Amino acid sequence: MTESTPETYVQRRDGEGRKDLRYPAAPEPLAVPVYDNHAHLEIIDGDEPLSLTEQLDRAEAVGVAGVVQASGDIESSRWAVEAAASDRRVLAAVAIHPNDAPAYAEAGRLGGIGLDEAIAVIDELAAHPRTRAIGETGLDFFRTEPERRTPQFESFEAHISLAKKHGIAMQIHDRDAHDAVLETLTRVGAPETTVFHCFSGDDAMARACADAGYHLSFAGNVTFKNAQNLRDALKVTPLDRILVETDAPFLTPTPLRGRPNAPYLVPITVRFMAAELGIEVDELSAQLAANTLRVYGSFSD
Repeated sequence: MTESTPETYVQRRDGEGRKDLRYPAAPEPLAVPVYDNHAHLEIIDGDEPLSLTEQLDRAEAVGVAGVVQASGDIESSRWAVEAAASDRRVLAAVAIHPNDAPAYAEAGRLGGIGLDEAIAVIDELAAHPRTRAIGETGLDFFRTEPERRTPQFESFEAHISLAKKHGIAMQIHDRDAHDAVLETLTRVGAPETTVFHCFSGDDAMARACADAGYHLSFAGNVTFKNAQNLRDALKVTPLDRILVETDAPFLTPTPLRGRPNAPYLVPITVRFMAAELGIEVDELSAQLAANTLRVYGSFSD
């Protein structure tokens, strides 16, 4: 990766077990531009990694006008803010990922600082005008053992407070923790604008989220053969509550699974979603763009 601005902070995704690490060909451009609501462009992937500018140029060429750069620790949060400050096609989301919260809490294993101090850094970064969300935060019961989950709840509640304090959206990471996430939001009180990043529930949960006023963001896994629950959820979600994302470099949509994912592949997921919903691609694109701007504000400000 050759990008010099923002400051270089990159992680490399392990390509082990994947057969084809070439970036796919660009899909047909969308006539009505949309936005990628959640990506991790600091994680480089593939045999020929793309710089930040290359990622954004490829996306813009196919009708993806901007990207919300999500974070999971202090370093990636700083990178997100720097990226957003360097290019108007990026907005930042900053947070401590739920799977990292225990490590910060356990004698400051990450960067030598504790969880409270890490959250204080996120608080500072959240004040930047190009930071438009707290995320990704939430609960993950898949990778974190029960005895290490208390810091996840503490971190989640602290992030909820930050979103309210700064008056910005919150992006939720929810993995195998649906009931606990919903209970926490009800008990603590959700921020005015709450987004379930990479929504992973079913139609019943989608209805509950919509009733609570939350937004549901669908990623490339909605195209997976074994993801009927996501397609069912999509169909019951009000159009004005739907967002689209890549979670790049993860969750590359069918038929490109296993290859590097990037914001320029959003049109594949948008077209799939439109077909599932039985509406025109342009209609869905216009709604998705309007939803994104309502949630995060203008990319040009």
